[in-house]
This record gives sequence, C-alpha cells and structure tokens, in this order.
Amino acid sequence: MDHHELTSPGDLDRRIIGELARGTCRVTLSPALVNTLTTHRQHLLEALSGDQPVYGVNTGMGAMAGVRLDPEAQQRHQDTLMTGRAVGSAPWLRREEARALLATRLRTLLHPAAGVSPALCQHVIDLLDADVIPAIPARGSGAAGEIIPLAHAGAVLLGTGEVLPPAAGRPSPPLPVTAGHDPHGATDAGPALTTTGHNPHDATDAGSAPTTTGHGSRGTTDAGSAPTAAGNGSRGTTDAGPALAAAGLRPLSFEAKEGVAFLEGVPGLTGLAILATEHARTLIAQNMVVAAASHALVRANRDPLTVGSPAADALLRLLGDGPVGALQAPVSFRVTAPALDAALRATAALEAAVDRALTEVTDSPAYLDGRFVGTAGFAGTDLAAACGALTTALVHLADVGTARLHRLLDPAHTGLPRQLSDTPGAHAGMVTVHKRAAGVAHRLRRFTLPALGGTIETSLGQEDVQSFGFEAAECLGEAVGGLRDVLACELLAVHQARLLGGEQGGLPGAVAAALNEVAAVLPAGTADRPFGRDLDRLIDVLADGWAADLPGTL
Repeated sequence: MDHHELTSPGDLDRRIIGELARGTCRVTLSPALVNTLTTHRQHLLEALSGDQPVYGVNTGMGAMAGVRLDPEAQQRHQDTLMTGRAVGSAPWLRREEARALLATRLRTLLHPAAGVSPALCQHVIDLLDADVIPAIPARGSGAAGEIIPLAHAGAVLLGTGEVLPPAAGRPSPPLPVTAGHDPHGATDAGPALTTTGHNPHDATDAGSAPTTTGHGSRGTTDAGSAPTAAGNGSRGTTDAGPALAAAGLRPLSFEAKEGVAFLEGVPGLTGLAILATEHARTLIAQNMVVAAASHALVRANRDPLTVGSPAADALLRLLGDGPVGALQAPVSFRVTAPALDAALRATAALEAAVDRALTEVTDSPAYLDGRFVGTAGFAGTDLAAACGALTTALVHLADVGTARLHRLLDPAHTGLPRQLSDTPGAHAGMVTVHKRAAGVAHRLRRFTLPALGGTIETSLGQEDVQSFGFEAAECLGEAVGGLRDVLACELLAVHQARLLGGEQGGLPGAVAAALNEVAAVLPAGTADRPFGRDLDRLIDVLADGWAADLPGTL
C-alpha cells in the first residue's frame, strides 16, 4: 500500500483522495504540518478569548444564531452539534464514498481557516487506517450545506454514531447492532441491491449487502437454493463505540470551534464528485472503444471524424483502416464524437470545480486574517451545477449508444442477419437487449433535472436556499451506472455481430484484442440464452476498467 506524507494541505489532492477512498494508500501528517496546525490553532484560541459572538461557537446555529451560549453550554456545544443533526437513515453511502467524504473532510480541516487541532485531523486519519467508516445517509439532506451527513460522520468520532459493518477480509468483532426501522427497504447489511450493476450510490460493496450464491452482481441464487442472510439488524449498522474499541481507537470530544468546522463545507459532494469523475473518464474511454467497433460493423463514413476534436481523433485511431460503406451513416454515428467531446469537457469542468472546493475556504465561520468571517463555502453551488452538466452529458451518451445499438440490428447497415439473430424468426437475437437499453436510457432522463432547482425554506427562513449537492451526486451516480448498463448492451451486440461474421479485419490489434477479452468471459455460441447474465458479466468487466487504458483512447 502506498504511503503519502502530507507536508501541506495541497498534498491531499484529487488523486490521493481517490486512493484513500478505495483504501489503496494511507497518509500521515509531517512534523512540519503538525507544527503549522498547532500554530494556527493557538492563534484561533487566542481570538476566541474575547467576548465577540462567533457563530456556532458561543452562539446557536441557523435560526438560533442570535442566542448566546453561557460558558457551560459552550463546553458541550461542539459535541451536541452532532447529536440532534444525525437524523438520517439508510440507504447509506457505500464504503468508498464514505471514505471519500472523510478524506475530503481531512483536506479541508488542514486549511488554516479551519483552525482545528492536529489531534482532530489525526483522528480522521485513524478512522481511515482502521477502516472504521461512518454510516452516512445518501439521501434526505435538505440543509443549506451538508450538516445531516456530516453530523453522522462526526458522531462516530464521538463514539455515539453508527458505522458500516467491516469490509470483506477484515475481522468482524462481535459488535452490537443498532436497532431501528429502515423506511427505505435496505438489506440487512447495507443499501438495497439495484438492477444497474455498479451504480455509485446504490450498488453493493464489501461490508454492505451480502452476496448470494452463484451470480455475483446479480444478487440471485440458483433455483432451489436459499439466499444467505445477515444478522445485522434493519439499519445495517453497528454502534461506533464498540467499533472504535475493537480497532484500538478512543472517542474524542470536539474542542472549541472544531464541531462547527466539522459540520461546515461540502466534503461529501466533493468526495462523491471525485469518484464520479474517475468513473466518467473510464466510461468515456470505454465508450470510444465500443463506438469504434460499432462504426466498423456498419462501415461508417469517416468524414465526420475529420474535424480534429479530441474524441474524433481518438475514434479515427481506434477505427484503423477498415472499409467504408454508405456515403452517410445514421446520425447516431455522426454525432458520437461531439457527444464524447461534450462529456470530456463536462468531466474536466467538474474536476475544476472539485479543485476549487479543495483549495478555497469552505469553513463558516472561517478564521481569516485574525478574525472570524462568515462565508458561503457551505453552499456547493459550483459543484452541484457541474455535477448536473456531467449528468446530462452522460445521459446523452447513453441515448446515442442506444441508437447506435438499434442500427446494429438492421441488415441494411451491417449486412448481417436481422436483429443479429443466428436464426431469424426462431431466435430473437439482440432485439430485446436493445429494448433493455431503451428502458435504461429512458429512466436516466429523470435524473437530468438540475438539483439546484426547487429550493425549499427551512430553519424558520434562515436557510431559504439549498444546492442539494447529495441529490446532484446521486443523479450523477445514476447516470454513471445507467451509461455502463447501456454500454454493456452495445458491447454484447458487437460481440454477437463479430461471431456472426461482421467486422472482418480493419480494427487495430489492440481493439481486436480487447474485444477478444470480452469473448473470453461470455458463453460460446450465438443462439438465444438468458442474455441478462451476459450483461451482468459485461457490467462487471466495464466496472473493473476494461479497455480504459487502451492505446488510442484519451
């Protein structure tokens, strides 16, 4: 496992946050950074020694901001900020998503404006190292920022919250289960299974939902066998206190201003956006490979690819020198490159928004130039808007891919049997696979509604606008999962077409080799079979990064 010593907040960038989310690296604080944090903390404490009101420190929050707290209440306030705000329920963020939130929270706590102690930062690192991961609600966050999910995360540091069950491969100590009713229908050990395979919000992971016998991501059992059951209670969580003790960790108490610093900002949306952009770049590269194969099958004219855009250039490289058929291919082929370019630009825009969220001040109040300043860094407007743009771009790719797939079924374009059936009339071929793609693509359209729209007044009017960042991230996650599903459908049709004699030569060796890798995980033959199992295999292959680093892709 890689180790990164952090000498400044900027060392904890998008790449390392992604690694921390996946559990493939660990970080430590350098002595110099600890000294810097200690110095900033001392300056902040000195500034708090006066009598001026400081939001969330010696006052209430939200509509209670005008209420001054006496010294005794102030001592408890930073801890109690978490208690009444942890109102969420399942479905919980997946393990890597919750880890991304913690890693991003660490990044913003390292900012001088936060003014927190090195001990708090180290405790967040300890949670990541021990993989004691808070159960953080994925939905139901209607605050101006992220106080509900962050209160769930902060409560774990106090030892009073809930954590996800241990991940697969880690010892599972006998921990008590938190009782409660799950109104969302989650499984005993985590979020409910979905039909889209690897949706970033609802797909299972190690330590959440149990995998049943025989069919991997399908979550099914063979006929006649009984599914396995987990005994983790209806919320699918365990108490944080015993989990910390089992990991050799102790609860902490938030000191002055540390509780409000932990609740402010948008580390959840930022972390989710980091993971989503990684998934998006993988899917865009895979889309180029599959689209190139589809272009080869219909012998699409290459003229629309001579415009010199990044995606057009990549498609030309991946297509090779195969034959060209009709003067003009269907629109779905002619606009593939512009659709991919739009997705690339939207991904880059979200990455830029993430970088701004990591470097700009998100604390409120922030300790700047010797005084406490209220900011709008909690809003997440920039990130939510960028998530919405990428969602729309990915949904458009799914629409275009569904249309290309339909053209592959037409012998007028491929010269192959109708519906890519080896026995037209007796066997359906790929026609119902296309209907699945059509259903998925249609479902995705509802997620293109911008989350920034539809604000609702809360907190007696003190919070009268929200960015709904978690909803924006969930919509983007649905687009990622749905596009992967549609791409699997097109990839299966490409595989079937090649078996039926389509695309004989022309594709570069690397592309042909990647398609042969697909053939190796699928059953032999072209006759009808339960193609849903094939699609789930392909969804897993795509989620594992198939062809994402193929020479010629971006």
